[in-house]
Amino acid sequence: MLTSPMVYNSLIRHFLQAVMLRKGINIMTALGKICVSIAERDPRRALELALASVPVADVLEIRLDVLERPDFAQFLAGVSDVPLLFTCRPDWEGGAFSGSEEERLQILAEAALAGGAYIDVELRSPEPLRSALIRQAQAVGAKVIVSWHDFKTTASAQALQSIVQDEYRSGADLGKIVTLARDFADVLRVLGLQELAAEVGFPLCAFCMGEVGKISRVATLELGGAMTYAAPDQGAPAAPGQLPVSALRRIREDLHADH
Repeated sequence: MLTSPMVYNSLIRHFLQAVMLRKGINIMTALGKICVSIAERDPRRALELALASVPVADVLEIRLDVLERPDFAQFLAGVSDVPLLFTCRPDWEGGAFSGSEEERLQILAEAALAGGAYIDVELRSPEPLRSALIRQAQAVGAKVIVSWHDFKTTASAQALQSIVQDEYRSGADLGKIVTLARDFADVLRVLGLQELAAEVGFPLCAFCMGEVGKISRVATLELGGAMTYAAPDQGAPAAPGQLPVSALRRIREDLHADH
């Protein structure tokens, strides 16, 4: 059951205080974006949810791996007011795509060439293919998110920092690191990665999945996170713990209501 915005506001304020005291993070002033993830098998339903989410989304993520066929053209033709992020998540990183890496990354390259504003490629993708995709996408003006997900646990602070450094060195425009939180200590370790990202000037999306991790999906934006992900109001979440986008927006607006 979704906790009320008032309760979340109180929890987030305490989280921010805890992170500042324990990690010494210098909070960035730029506000991050809210990305709505569309993960539907039926292309018509996916487009309906995308269009319905336009008024409340800063970015729309289209999960090509979940669609019955990875057709990005209808979204580029039908959605014009919000930047589109195309993701084709492999089954080895929690997604639904089971084909070859060459085929998968070619789909993303074509999405970028066709006009996608962002593409997402996994850090654990084969390095030569990943680097070539990053160069192709950036050459046509698309921004690349290099991502890393752990659906089972949250690694040590040292391991997480090493992942962020690898993402930074990949040449991508943004990094993304998402783990499953078992307790609040896991959440604080992931949120604390914004300190490292700020030091090197690397835009980073960092938050946690699961019930415990829900709070991090809002708090990350207050700590300088580049983007957080939400579910469409009338659609299924793409990952455990995703909040409906309207609920997430209300919580965030309430946090800044007295500023």
